[in-house]
Amino acid sequence: MLKILLNNLKKSWWAIIIIFVLLCVQAMADLNLPDFTSKIVNVGIQQKGVENSSPDVITKSTMDKVLLLTRKDEFILNNYKVFSKDGLSEKQYNKYLKVYPNIEKQETYIIKEVDDETRDKLDLEMGKSLMLLGMLDNKEMVNQLVGQMAPNMMNNEEITNMTGDDILVIARSLPEDQLNLILSMVDKKYSEMPDSIIEQSAIASVQKEYQVLGVNLDKKQNDYILMAGLKMLGVAAISTLAAVLITLLSAKVAAELGKVVREKVYKKVLSFSNNEYRKFGSSSLITRNTNDVQQIQNLIPMLFRVVIYAPIVGIGAFIKVLNQSENSMSWIIGLAIITIIVVIGSLFMLSIPKFKKLQDLIDKLNMVSREILTGIPVIRAFNKEKYEENKFEVANNDLTKTNIFVNRTMSFMMPALMFIMNGMSLLIIWNGAKNVDNGIMQVGTVMTFMQYSMQVVISFLFISMLSIILPRASVSAKRINEVLDTENLVKDAREVKKFDANKRGLVEFRDVSFKYPDADSEVLEDISFVAKPGEVTAIIGSTGSGKSTVVNLLPRFYDVTAGEILVDGVNIKDVSQKDLRDVIGFVPQKGVLFSGTIESNIKYSNEDMSDENMVKAAQIAQAEEFVLAKSDKYNSEISQGGNNVSGGQKQRLSIARAIAKNPEIFIFDDSFSALDFKTDLKLRTALEEVTKDKTVIIVAQRISTIMNANQIIVLDEGKVVGKGTHDELMKNNEVYRQIALSQLSKEELEDGRE
Repeated sequence: MLKILLNNLKKSWWAIIIIFVLLCVQAMADLNLPDFTSKIVNVGIQQKGVENSSPDVITKSTMDKVLLLTRKDEFILNNYKVFSKDGLSEKQYNKYLKVYPNIEKQETYIIKEVDDETRDKLDLEMGKSLMLLGMLDNKEMVNQLVGQMAPNMMNNEEITNMTGDDILVIARSLPEDQLNLILSMVDKKYSEMPDSIIEQSAIASVQKEYQVLGVNLDKKQNDYILMAGLKMLGVAAISTLAAVLITLLSAKVAAELGKVVREKVYKKVLSFSNNEYRKFGSSSLITRNTNDVQQIQNLIPMLFRVVIYAPIVGIGAFIKVLNQSENSMSWIIGLAIITIIVVIGSLFMLSIPKFKKLQDLIDKLNMVSREILTGIPVIRAFNKEKYEENKFEVANNDLTKTNIFVNRTMSFMMPALMFIMNGMSLLIIWNGAKNVDNGIMQVGTVMTFMQYSMQVVISFLFISMLSIILPRASVSAKRINEVLDTENLVKDAREVKKFDANKRGLVEFRDVSFKYPDADSEVLEDISFVAKPGEVTAIIGSTGSGKSTVVNLLPRFYDVTAGEILVDGVNIKDVSQKDLRDVIGFVPQKGVLFSGTIESNIKYSNEDMSDENMVKAAQIAQAEEFVLAKSDKYNSEISQGGNNVSGGQKQRLSIARAIAKNPEIFIFDDSFSALDFKTDLKLRTALEEVTKDKTVIIVAQRISTIMNANQIIVLDEGKVVGKGTHDELMKNNEVYRQIALSQLSKEELEDGRE
């Protein structure tokens, strides 16, 4: 898998870098969204837009009380300054007047510009004092403090009538050491409280202070919620835009990968000799270049999400969860993650073996389908429709059962993960509600905790989805690598030679033997003959004698296992396959046409050839008659495989294609078998003029086709058992004579020669 990705994603490196950046941007945006939810609920709704327990503006009277109730008075004063027109710009001054209308009516302090760390310390210190000031409105608290400040100095009735202001008067009159002792006791009590309780109590005092200064808290609340909401929408828009761009670029990268891999597989398959084709089979090669490539292509967008986005969001959210969990609710996330890993691991182990089987079954179904579609005439002729239906049904049922097993197994994953997610939500709400009730957490904090927890689980959901696609893609990658890594048995030499121009068209077989890679015995043994330019060399023999194998060795569809074949005086293994095939015009035993037009098929070897040469080739091949009978003439459409023309017409167009190439060597592998005797004779007569200085090798079953050949090679069980002209062989070769007499009478043989 990794090999395919690394080797074929090089062209898309720029898109991958952009995707990486965008995924980081989206992850950061998604991680910040829950914070906005928390701020809107906690600050905007519960705190009426008041963010800090250290007020931005505070009256001198309140400041004096705060300083009295803290031992950090110097620290607090250093971070505030007296409100004065002299120390501010006109714009700043007017802004304060607008927000705090009563600011000029009394002496007031405003906070200086401080960094976040200093502001947090200020919030804590002032929060304690402001909380204590708020508690002085509580009668019970007043009584406790009076008892600590002035023990045995007042009776119960006097203590009961004391107010918060009276407490402050007493505090001012106390010796410094006694006041510090009391404040130390208060600090100790604060240290046992969660910061959230101190902050909430202090915020209430800040709100009262702002009301004294004329602040419209309802407007402040609405403004805060509106601004936080707009920021949240902005972050969400960034996340959405990043997600859209990631999807587009991922699709582009995946499509480019599919294109590159398909191209490589296609080129590799084109370089295969017949040995490699036999090894894989057509149906399997088609599946590997379509379905298998598609599996890898589908994996790419998910891979980007899992490799980059999921870890960033998962780890980031988990860190945020740990920071937010004031009552240690992180155990809930840990429990959910362990459960998810167990579920995914179990399903993964069950499904992996089936994915390999799945692709093999697709191969089998394709093979059966191709056989049925190709052999429809034979199937109908023998009334075997029911048999073939059953054959297809078996292959189809095997694939269906495996697919159902895999889908059922994987379909269990999503409900299980949703159950875990919902169970986690219930646990968070249960524990969070108790914490809110105890004043330990705020509602917004619980909501944020839940959102971050969902992000952690969703990251694992991405991984679970990858576990569905990855095994199948991994199997597909392995199957594609099998094709790409296959070493061609027929390949060019490191240093190729050029043909000898003085021996143009000369073909020599020298003690050639051949056997298929998986065969035990040789198909051909010690084949030797010479085919010269200007002559026709014919090869004949009984079925299975190796006639087609001989001519398939010449263009190197296979390589000889012993001996050598020379073309133009050079061993064909020493020249490039392209140069070799450029000098050969090959007409296969079975006529093969490509979808397109008659013109495109004849001009297949050279699209730029003149129409005159094309027409001449069709005339020689006796194809012009039926071509001109068509409405669109040479522009008539040829369907896939040439299914809209007859066998004879297909063979004639195949012959025309070879003639149009004008090669040095013509090879006709039983190419006249579908022609009637009259057309066969006309075609061979017309060929004589075109091939008078060419080397012609004909494989034939019909004696009438080869009677006039300059040389006839007789094969029997892979060996040359006769060589000579028709007359010579009729006299001296029993095998040839039997073949000839089985087809024609003595009189016909004599008439044919004449």
